[in-house]
Amino acid sequence: MAPPKGMPGAPFKPVNTKRTFSRLLGYLGRSKHLLILVFIFVAFSSLAGIIGTSFVEKITDEILLPLIGTQVTAEALAPLVKILISLGVIYALGAVSSYAYSRIMLQVAHKTLNSIRADLFNHMMDLPINFFDTHTHGELMSRYTSDTDALRECISQSFVQLVSSVVTVVGTFAMMAYFSPILTLFVVAMLICAFFIIKALGKQSAKYFRAQQQCVGKVNGYIEEYIEGLKVVKVFCHEATAKNNFAEINNNLRHAATNANTYASILMPIMGNISYITYAATATIGSLIIMKVPEESFFGLTVGALFTFLLYTRQFFQPITQISQQFNNIIAALAGAERIFEIIDTPIEEDDGYVTLVNAKKNEKGEIVECDERTGMWAWKHPHSDGTVTYTEWQGDVRFHDVTFSYDGKKTVLKNVSLYAMPGQKIAFVGSTGAGKTTITNLINRFYDIQDGKIRYDGININKIKKSDLRRSLGIVLQDTHLFTGTVKDNI
Repeated sequence: MAPPKGMPGAPFKPVNTKRTFSRLLGYLGRSKHLLILVFIFVAFSSLAGIIGTSFVEKITDEILLPLIGTQVTAEALAPLVKILISLGVIYALGAVSSYAYSRIMLQVAHKTLNSIRADLFNHMMDLPINFFDTHTHGELMSRYTSDTDALRECISQSFVQLVSSVVTVVGTFAMMAYFSPILTLFVVAMLICAFFIIKALGKQSAKYFRAQQQCVGKVNGYIEEYIEGLKVVKVFCHEATAKNNFAEINNNLRHAATNANTYASILMPIMGNISYITYAATATIGSLIIMKVPEESFFGLTVGALFTFLLYTRQFFQPITQISQQFNNIIAALAGAERIFEIIDTPIEEDDGYVTLVNAKKNEKGEIVECDERTGMWAWKHPHSDGTVTYTEWQGDVRFHDVTFSYDGKKTVLKNVSLYAMPGQKIAFVGSTGAGKTTITNLINRFYDIQDGKIRYDGININKIKKSDLRRSLGIVLQDTHLFTGTVKDNI
């Protein structure tokens, strides 16, 4: 009887987002020097846009307005040329900074994903067989594909945009407060209204993004399982049922993905409209201030200051919208990261065996002794608690003594089974599907441990034998053949 193959269970929800984020930062921390450069370039790129906007006030109030009603001369435009040259240098440096942090962040992202994939694969190689018997291949493959893709997008794009948006919001707010505190208070009031909208939409979007990641794993697992067993599907005319089942899980994916992207997509238009309303209201209030309040007073405004403030208003809402959108990508990435770390945290196969298989030979007294060269003779090296070591010649004598076993602890597959296979003896197990033929092979190799009884190999309890040496001493020809990429020699 083969062990039960499980499909993904309940919808995936992050259990500990803070812990997952902290572990992800641990991987990113391996490139901390590059990340410091990224922070510097991101800050400079964002500040370049903020500083460049501040020149609008000077250009308007000190150059353009005085020229109204006068003859324009080259001497009058000389200050404007100097300012434009300064703006060109600032924006050019900002563009170079943007290019630099984008290239560096791509290196960081791929280096981080390389480490995560390596840790995931290396850990997976040490997991027990029952882990793979209870997880579909497609479900496991989704960790290497969709989950790592979500991480790549988050690290290379969302992370940088989030930092850039935060720097832009803080810098823009400071400049707005400098030019007009009263208009800044109005913008903050509009921002509070926008915050509640973002919170409501983000909550719904996050729920469906988590469901989407889980549905992708289910779809991949189902496709892999049915492609692998396509011959069985054809033989038993199971095509219609397979199509119906796939349609159901595919529709679940469509539903989750549609809702997730719907809530994420409507955020930009809503925030855009709030931005336009704020812009128009700010322009109206600012114009009234210019007309009614003297420039010298605390609440006074110049035309150039109002133009600059309006530009900052647009700059202020745009990064906030980007931050809210990046949270969706970050949530999807954290959901994928937690699925990856879930496997990395799965306990590896335990091995408390201490009996090893070694090269051996017989000395002049006929005693078995260990040697370094290959002699064609093998022996079990059995250290004892008193410090002595005994050697038992490897022969291949296998005996089951009242063995009882269950895969899930509920349904007993073998009960009080006793059998033996002497060296050189040929034995065939014959029985219906589920009788336990494959199970016996799994138990001899200690892919699973028995609940009761004993299995002895050359008189030694197999629980005392190191699993690597136990399996090295056995040869298995599986009923499902699998050829790896390479030559026949490589596979042998």
